[in-house]
Amino acid sequence: MTATAVPVAPPARRRPGTATVLRGEATRLAAQIRSRALLVGAVVVPIAVVLIFNTQLPPKDTIYGRHIHTSGYAVPLFVLAFAHQWVLPLLAALVAGDIFATEDQHGTWKTILTRSVSRTQVFWAKTLTAVGFNLLVLALLAASTITTSLLVVGRQPLPGLGGQLIPPGHALPLVVASWATAVAPVLGFTGLAILLSVTTRNPTVGVAAPVVLGMIMQLVSSLGGLNQARRLLLTTPFEAWHGLLTAHPFTAPVTTGAAVSAGWLVVCLTLAHRHLRRRDITGG
Repeated sequence: MTATAVPVAPPARRRPGTATVLRGEATRLAAQIRSRALLVGAVVVPIAVVLIFNTQLPPKDTIYGRHIHTSGYAVPLFVLAFAHQWVLPLLAALVAGDIFATEDQHGTWKTILTRSVSRTQVFWAKTLTAVGFNLLVLALLAASTITTSLLVVGRQPLPGLGGQLIPPGHALPLVVASWATAVAPVLGFTGLAILLSVTTRNPTVGVAAPVVLGMIMQLVSSLGGLNQARRLLLTTPFEAWHGLLTAHPFTAPVTTGAAVSAGWLVVCLTLAHRHLRRRDITGG
């Protein structure tokens, strides 16, 4: 009696998880010259801005503009007040508004989805990559601005918005906290850019439209009689830090702004995910 050899089935190929897809997206982003230039710019540009304004007459018609020569803590707040008008929405959209649409532009969706990964895995990998990159850019921008301002102008006490004088030991945490309040609306604009990137399939629209919409929101918020609607705009949370610098600080705008930004983020990502799952990508 002879034994019959039983064929051994090859081991099942393990399906890549979301973490694997995320590493791939992060590696692709890190290899792009544009993303590297953005990171370098987030460090270098604030240095140039602080040095230029240190030689100019102070812009007294802007918040904290009149104090940029008298306190190094005032300069980052002046820059923050300027940056939220269009710089921060643009930085939030530069990668998020392009990360999905570029696959349509190059016709690479079929290549990605034949790698045993689901659309949901690709969606979250790209979303987390864009979110992580935008938070890194914001952190570098804030750190470079604050550090350069303190080195160039000095650590003088910071005039508060209520006329009080804030000592340096208390001013630094307040300045850092003020920049931290920009995290929520930046994430909201990231979600908006991702939604536009997925639905329009056009990188230009994904990058430019959030900036234009942000300017429209600021225009609407300047109109009278819209106090309730103004709270729901994605640009309003950028101003929440004002309450931290008053004689009697209040944080209600920070809390409301975080909730509004989270709402924008959840709604935009839900719509984007639903659109990506339903769309026909068989054509590339």
